[in-house]
Amino acid sequence: MLSRLYLFLEQLGQVGLLTGQFFRYLVRRPFEMRLLVAQLDSVGVRSLNVINLTAIFSGMVLALQMGQFLANFGAKIYVSRIMGLSLLREMGPVLSALMVAARVGSGITAELGTMKVTEQIDAMRALATSPVKKLVVPRVLATVIMLPVLTIIADAIGLFGGLIISVTQLGVSGDYFYQSLIQHTALEDLMSGLGKSVFFGFEIAVIACHMGLTATGGADGVGRATTSAVVAASITVLISDFFLTKLFLSL
Repeated sequence: MLSRLYLFLEQLGQVGLLTGQFFRYLVRRPFEMRLLVAQLDSVGVRSLNVINLTAIFSGMVLALQMGQFLANFGAKIYVSRIMGLSLLREMGPVLSALMVAARVGSGITAELGTMKVTEQIDAMRALATSPVKKLVVPRVLATVIMLPVLTIIADAIGLFGGLIISVTQLGVSGDYFYQSLIQHTALEDLMSGLGKSVFFGFEIAVIACHMGLTATGGADGVGRATTSAVVAASITVLISDFFLTKLFLSL
């Protein structure tokens, strides 16, 4: 038990050290715009399919479940109000973060882990090139930028899925769904979800980079590091979501 606690604290310290290095190299020239653009494409554009698929079916299931429940009280016309708050504040950012942790986090860890076990990272250091500047900064920055964008898309697609179910299954008109949604959701609801997604993106990318840069043991070690990265990033997202929710509700 004590050994696991010590290992956890050691890992936490290393992640904190990597975070400090990220911010130090973030403002240091030259700025690697070409690498950043490539990572924006990898993190954002290539994640659209899984985000859209997750969002639309989550929105449809949410509308169907809530609609059936509210129908017992003759209140199914209010489904859009509950959906709006649920998706904008919680489900949109959290589901997007979990999908990005699974797809992007695993990819970053596998890529950097492979470079580590094949000694490419050591070669970069031998050539006086910082792996943090070349590898970590573009990946973390791209994830922080693109996850809020993916969250907005997920919110829109999820609400569209809810609209489809409301019209076809619940008998709620599309115009009423839209008007009720606009009247009972505020900009603060959207900003709360986007604020969370910024933190989520940073957590996912830093954990994935740390796991990749510390991978050892060949292909088997890279596989273990990838699994650990996805699990650690997902748990971190869920834990931080609680504290961020309390923070944003108190503002």
